[in-house]
Amino acid sequence: MLGICRGRRKFLAASLTVLCIPAITWLYLFAGSFEDGKPVSLSPLESQPHSPRYAAAGQRERESLEVRVREVEEENRALRRQLSLAQGRAPAHRRGNHNKTYSMEEGTGDSENLRAGIVAGNSSECGQQPAVEKCETIHVAIVCAGYNASRDVVTLVKSVLFHRRNPLHFHLIADSIAEQILATLFQTWMVPAVRVDFYNADELKSEVSWIPNKHYSGIYGLMKLVLTKTLPANLERVIVLDTDITFATDIAELWAVFHKFKGQQVLGLVENQSDWYLGNLWKNHRPWPALGRGYNTGVILLLLDKLRKMKWEQMWRLTAERELMGMLSTSLADQDIFNAVIKQNPFLVYQLPCFWNVQLSDHTRSEQCYRDVSDLKVIHWNSPKKLRVKNKHVEFFRNLYLTFLEYDGNLLRRELFGCPSEADVNSENLQKQLSELDEDDLCYEFRRERFTVHRTHLYFLHYEYEPASDNTDVTLVAQLSMDRLQMLEAICKHWEGPISLALYLSDAEAQQFLRYAQGSEVLMSRHNVAYHIVYKEGQFYPVNLLRNVAMKHVGTPYMFLSDIDFLPMYGLYEYLRKSVIQLDLASTKKAMIVPAFETLRYRLSFPKSKAELLSMLDMGTLFTFRYHVWTKGHAPTNFAKWRTATTPYRVEWEADFEPYVVVRRDCPEYDRRFVGFGWNKVAHIMELDAQEYEFIVLPNAYMIHMPHAPSFDITKFRSNKQYRICLKTLKEEFQQDMSRRYGFAALKYLTAENNS
Repeated sequence: MLGICRGRRKFLAASLTVLCIPAITWLYLFAGSFEDGKPVSLSPLESQPHSPRYAAAGQRERESLEVRVREVEEENRALRRQLSLAQGRAPAHRRGNHNKTYSMEEGTGDSENLRAGIVAGNSSECGQQPAVEKCETIHVAIVCAGYNASRDVVTLVKSVLFHRRNPLHFHLIADSIAEQILATLFQTWMVPAVRVDFYNADELKSEVSWIPNKHYSGIYGLMKLVLTKTLPANLERVIVLDTDITFATDIAELWAVFHKFKGQQVLGLVENQSDWYLGNLWKNHRPWPALGRGYNTGVILLLLDKLRKMKWEQMWRLTAERELMGMLSTSLADQDIFNAVIKQNPFLVYQLPCFWNVQLSDHTRSEQCYRDVSDLKVIHWNSPKKLRVKNKHVEFFRNLYLTFLEYDGNLLRRELFGCPSEADVNSENLQKQLSELDEDDLCYEFRRERFTVHRTHLYFLHYEYEPASDNTDVTLVAQLSMDRLQMLEAICKHWEGPISLALYLSDAEAQQFLRYAQGSEVLMSRHNVAYHIVYKEGQFYPVNLLRNVAMKHVGTPYMFLSDIDFLPMYGLYEYLRKSVIQLDLASTKKAMIVPAFETLRYRLSFPKSKAELLSMLDMGTLFTFRYHVWTKGHAPTNFAKWRTATTPYRVEWEADFEPYVVVRRDCPEYDRRFVGFGWNKVAHIMELDAQEYEFIVLPNAYMIHMPHAPSFDITKFRSNKQYRICLKTLKEEFQQDMSRRYGFAALKYLTAENNS
């Protein structure tokens, strides 16, 4: 605080210097020629008024002084510019440093408060305390429903986390879809000093379902009205945000505004920046009643304790009932009702400066809210057009939004120094597991990857599927990275059933994928494909973690465990469903094997039957999968027998066997210790065998591997000796774990490995 006061004194001293130098200079010029009412000599020559050089010398002196005055004035102007810049860079959260004077109607409550604020801005604050304590928790409430809104919330949260210096407590009023997505996201994000609570939006529908609403947000657009009833009774204040908000400053600055509320002010709102409530947008336009231009509810400061005492619930309900008799429905959801209440009770509102909600819908006055980038604090994409909205500076706003959209969320896992975080069991367990690893171990990075928590965004795109009622439904499970994105359309054409995919992407790549998917007619026509984004972290490709994520969110009784490089035969989905019944998978431990083949041709006339495939096999267009580099991987399938088989047949497990199988949803997970290339599927098949699964080859099923460039991980495996050594070590440790878990029955795996 002492440093701040010294800074203020320096600022005032510099300001006085700027003001005083011109005055002193001109006083010197004026008074310098007089002493006791008589002229004072400016030059020795002046004592000789009749000297021939008198006029010329006097003229030179005056010109010299005028030049000096102009130099001093130029220095003053430069100093003023420096001081102005320094003042603009001053922390905005210090009360009294606000320079907002653009418009009286955008003031801070009313014009009197605005004038008082300007005066206060020039006063000393050396004795005042900061409005927000260092470790004070800031509470934020957001209503969120569905897949798309969940994506928007992530960008909003990123912008808040980027600037924040205080602990945050998010109160998310969410439907079951958004809760599943966001609960997993925050759990895997593991951001220090952030707490998240969920409130069931579906349980609140009855509170507002009686209000007809034309707004695209639907019933969820009315739920901010019931926050006093929904949020904890001991919560006194909260900032309420729409999902289409982007922060350009520390949210603590907005939290500090609560200290400016006076009297019965309980709602902090920014004036609406469009002409909607003026009723002049089109002929016979009849909006809900509002005070002047009305207020926008994209950003709200709520004093919950006072609102409850004022019986807010009763207040808004009576107002809504009365207005609906004439209006019939709301057009802007909760905003219409908030404005109708304020129209009757203007004393409730504290008007926020408009930079706290710069509204980027068409035909708004938002450009009056800022003169410079430093003026921007909150950007609100409140048009249905979102990023395609018309605005003179929309390119700048769009780039700011895209910065957070593609920003690496892992970088936001930073500690708030000096602020103790609440104990998190998952975080503590993770730290304990990592501390037990030997950092000098040459395989330390491999072992560490097993415990890495990857931020995960489930159902990145809209997903809608009801499994078949006959309990035979099968979901194709696969994982991929950005370089395999081109396989998605082909797989969707070959497999009409549900698909669960885990994509390993960076934040920027996730947005590229979104644009790719939204531009694809094939992908957009399929609502039964679940895309789960696992965000990149670390140096290895966590292949088995990805498989586990995709498996965990399968909604059908059975799973086809495939890889993204394979195209299933046409009609495989229906064939597998029939085989599930034929082989009684529901009550037996069976793994149905789909024989795997490959082609080296990028353009392939895909075989439409087994007979056609056998012909291509004989012609050398197709091969059994990996026969020339890794025969052991699929040899137990017994392709010679498969050629003539007409009924399913059983095969025995052998070392290094890694077929693609159809199993029940409750099958074991993949072992996470195996990352990148090598043994990731082999270990899983070994686990199935240890749990006494029968391996049954399907006689009329097949899949074909399509060619692609070698992956980065297989290149490392082939070129890095230490990589191969660590993989061998992990294999041995896995086999030892198998022996401990399955006892005598697991000895065959050690024997088979030694003999192979």
